[in-house]
Amino acid sequence: MNGISEEKFGQIEEIKEQTRAVFTELMEAANLEEGDILVVGCSSSEVANHKIGSWSSEEIGQAIFETLYQGCKEKGIYLAAQCCEHLNRALILEKKAAKEYRLPMVNVMPQLKAGGSFSVAAWRGFECPAAVEELKAQAGIDIGDTLIGMHLQPVAVPVRTKVGNIGNAHVVCARTRLKYIGGERAVYQ
Repeated sequence: MNGISEEKFGQIEEIKEQTRAVFTELMEAANLEEGDILVVGCSSSEVANHKIGSWSSEEIGQAIFETLYQGCKEKGIYLAAQCCEHLNRALILEKKAAKEYRLPMVNVMPQLKAGGSFSVAAWRGFECPAAVEELKAQAGIDIGDTLIGMHLQPVAVPVRTKVGNIGNAHVVCARTRLKYIGGERAVYQ
């Protein structure tokens, strides 16, 4: 079916391990606090060694979502799943987070070819999902060069992880820090 994979992907456990390793390293570097947001963009096509947007795999999206969602719940942080460009990179997160951060919600429900497999897994996996158009997260994971930067707070700082790929997808992580203001007499924390 038009760019939707029906195949079983043989390396699901390896993908979960890689995802867990990237998450763990980012959490160590980011120093997130309870209630902070981790934004994740994920191309299951890239993970499976296909061109972004050409091979949506429900199985891969689900495996990565479950791994990250479990980690986020353990840390007490919110997970936000970036949708693909067909939904203008909207985000799926818990409705509780949207309300807490006063994010205007929009009426859309992601599909495999309009949102992507990761956001579909988030929609199905969250207790009460909501869609928003934008947010400013404290940290992020970009799996497959999906361009999450627009959803990070200023100032974003790259975090290099030992695991540079999940499956075949390139991984880039970032944490954010407060802006430095003032001049030569300023003192910073």
